Amino acid sequence: MVLKAVKMRIYPNSAQRNQLWQTFGCVRFVWNRMLNMQIERRKNNPEAKFVNAFGMNNLLKQLKVEYPWLKQAESTALQSANRNLADAFQRFFKGQNKFPRLKSRKYSQSYNSKYVNGNIKVLDCHHIKLPKLGIVYFRAGRLPMGKIKNVTVRLNVAGQYYITVLVESENQTLPKTSKYIGGDLGLKSLLNLSDGCKEPINHFEDK
Repeated sequence: MVLKAVKMRIYPNSAQRNQLWQTFGCVRFVWNRMLNMQIERRKNNPEAKFVNAFGMNNLLKQLKVEYPWLKQAESTALQSANRNLADAFQRFFKGQNKFPRLKSRKYSQSYNSKYVNGNIKVLDCHHIKLPKLGIVYFRAGRLPMGKIKNVTVRLNVAGQYYITVLVESENQTLPKTSKYIGGDLGLKSLLNLSDGCKEPINHFEDK
């Protein structure tokens, strides 16, 4: 089995964009609160152990009681923020990265949602179901094929929304054949192959 990541541009409607901004903000808030907590613990007690992702998820439950609006965000996205922070600390301790920094809304925003009980599903070549968002339109292209593991939603500095779907699939070795396939590049949108298949062409996107 191999893991493959498929990136697609999505076009959320107004309500979905509002939900995305709520989740971006909640994820950023949880990251910053947990990071400040880790820093204060070490200031108060230099011998204090680092709180791992499991411990931060327990603290997250208390945080949701104190800040009920956190419940508006997709729950696995908040847990992923803790896991990503834990990974950032581990890389810092190994000398691989710099000390984790606070997140700002000025730069690109992102969050990660875990696949749980069918909450992420590709419906057809233009629509995907995402947690808390419902059915979202995406531009046709290479579709995720295999068992979905998670999805990362990202807003870039140009204001464009993208998702990266991580799927697990079998690593199939294709048999060698003596057949050849010709291709005719269409003027508008398709690459027409001699075997009858049609492949979309990824055009440069306007910023």
